[in-house]
Amino acid sequence: MPIYLDNHSTTCVDPRVLEAMLPYFTEMFGNAGSSSHLFGWRARDGVDQARATIAKTIGASVREIVFTSGATESNNLAIRGLAERRRRRGDHIISVKTEHKSVLDPLTKLQGRGFEVTYVPVESYDHEFAGRICLERVIEAMRDDTMLVSVMLANNEIGVIQPIAELGQACRERGIPLHCDATQAVGKLPIDVDKLGVDLMSFSGHKIYGPKGIGALYVRRRGAIVRLTSQIDGGGQEGGTRSGTLNVPGIVGMARALELCTHDMETESEHVRGLRDRLFRGLCDAIPGVTLNGPALPRTEWRVVGNLNCSFDGVDGEAVMMSTQKVAVSSGSACTSVSPEPSHVLRAIGLPPDRIRGSLRFGVGRFNTEQDVDIAVKSLADTIDRLRRL
Repeated sequence: MPIYLDNHSTTCVDPRVLEAMLPYFTEMFGNAGSSSHLFGWRARDGVDQARATIAKTIGASVREIVFTSGATESNNLAIRGLAERRRRRGDHIISVKTEHKSVLDPLTKLQGRGFEVTYVPVESYDHEFAGRICLERVIEAMRDDTMLVSVMLANNEIGVIQPIAELGQACRERGIPLHCDATQAVGKLPIDVDKLGVDLMSFSGHKIYGPKGIGALYVRRRGAIVRLTSQIDGGGQEGGTRSGTLNVPGIVGMARALELCTHDMETESEHVRGLRDRLFRGLCDAIPGVTLNGPALPRTEWRVVGNLNCSFDGVDGEAVMMSTQKVAVSSGSACTSVSPEPSHVLRAIGLPPDRIRGSLRFGVGRFNTEQDVDIAVKSLADTIDRLRRL
């Protein structure tokens, strides 16, 4: 098998997470909605414990956690659910062009229905914290009819960390709800929804060594209560916000995964950051013409520790991926891999077309080793040298 360096796309399930999930496939397989027998009670207990664990980890209350099928659904529920409320303050939304497609696409559809969306720019590729928003520009874009601001916490392609706490304070002062896609940040950064000042926050299980097919949306129920119009109706689960039979093994696994990430965050961050920096040094030493995309690496508060995005002069990133058999990487978000269009994130930071074409995204993770990094550097160096000579 090739060396896996695509941990922003997904992660493998940690064996400890799988161990927690297995009983809910066998002896405790009941439907959490079945209230008349022991099988349903045990399933419900598993969900309740998991909900409490997740809520505690992000500083929320249990009634503020809504389970979904993943961050894409959570983003859609947050944005469309708020937009479709009859009693909203207006039809104006503020966001950023570097958001994930599960934010940008719902916003595009809302624009087709008459909503107005303002996309604030980010710092250019040649800035030391490329991809970060300018807080003042977001504030300047706020209006009396602004009904929502949606900005991700950590970018899935260039790893830039946005100043969400400062933005949350600005939104709170103006009474504007703030949605945050924290999919690439939860489990990697300390998260407290009150300190961040977010009203809605999306995240997923499979980015933190948990299972696929499970996610959650934090919905504020304290102080300025946020109410959403449901997008899936039918059974009334999750307080009517999101109907559907609960994925009990997935919920239990996601909670265990987040628990492990939180407990080991400091040591794991140090491990992953060290490997990421080793990878970048190795690439620069072995391959001429390597440039970093996104924030400068030494500033850990600006970039997620496992993220590395580089451009390689004189080659096409897609060709590199297809030509190397020893390394699994990507050229951007897995959710847009079927699109022939170049990375919208790299375009948004103004990266020249040739650097966009020659870019690769690396996601270093928990189970990677120094040997993995060294093998990857050697393989990529050989591949790029061969392609350049061709």
